[in-house]
Amino acid sequence: MIQPGLTVALDRWLAELQAIGGRAAQTQTAYRRDVTGFLGFLQSYDGDGLGRAALARLTTRTMRAWMAHERARGLSARSLARALSAVKSFVGWMAERDGFDPTPVLMTRSPRFNAKLPRPLAEDAARAVLETVELQSADDWVGARDTAVVVLLYGLGLRISEALSLRGADLPLGDVLRIIGKGGKERLVPVIPAARQAVEAYVRVCPYELEPDAALFRGVRGGALSARQIQKVMAATRAQLGLPASATPHAMRHSFATHLLNAGGDLRAIQELLGHASLSTTQAYTAVDTARLLEVYEAAHPRAE
Repeated sequence: MIQPGLTVALDRWLAELQAIGGRAAQTQTAYRRDVTGFLGFLQSYDGDGLGRAALARLTTRTMRAWMAHERARGLSARSLARALSAVKSFVGWMAERDGFDPTPVLMTRSPRFNAKLPRPLAEDAARAVLETVELQSADDWVGARDTAVVVLLYGLGLRISEALSLRGADLPLGDVLRIIGKGGKERLVPVIPAARQAVEAYVRVCPYELEPDAALFRGVRGGALSARQIQKVMAATRAQLGLPASATPHAMRHSFATHLLNAGGDLRAIQELLGHASLSTTQAYTAVDTARLLEVYEAAHPRAE
């Protein structure tokens, strides 16, 4: 069995990630599952009680055996890459505290996989979504709510979690909205009139009191609106419009970035609006070509001539 000392260490590692990195709850859950699965494999692989010292004995062969085991049970290359990243982070953290060499783990190569590029909607399709979302509910206030959320995704480029994290205290929306994104990173997002109007329309008909410390967007029973509900509304909307399965709430954020870029927006400005740490992430997000990226690089890099 896995010894208590290792379980305690796992809990402390996760707590430290949360305190320092501000990892989202879903990320924490995935990391725990990945590392626990890895430790479970080690337990069966070695056949002895699994303690902290076992991590110091890890070899490249052991890591390869674990990866082969995971692929054999049907884990995708993408999921295995994520699990390996979690394992490397945990083992590296343990190595700093127990004083062993984590090189065999840290040098393990991640499996290759083809990253799925985002698929933004065409501009006319995005407009059609905004006009059709409200039709998916018989209740006027629910339709106004769903429209307001989707307008925030497309008009401001918010993640769905960011839109649903807004509180009553954010009302009325001003010219700029302060957003806390992934990793606790803060950014300021300009609020376009259409987004302000959509939220105001929802607030006027919402049957619940929108207290400052409570969720701005409410479910039909008054609780905080779930992302799943917006996903269902988008599914119904794309079915009505004949759009592909890629027309998800997150695709509206992709579309915001791509359409802004196509209209002449600066790639670095879009990076800031999206809250991306890396320009390369924004490049993939907007499907911008390498030539455009080089233009930005040459214009912004202090050593470019």
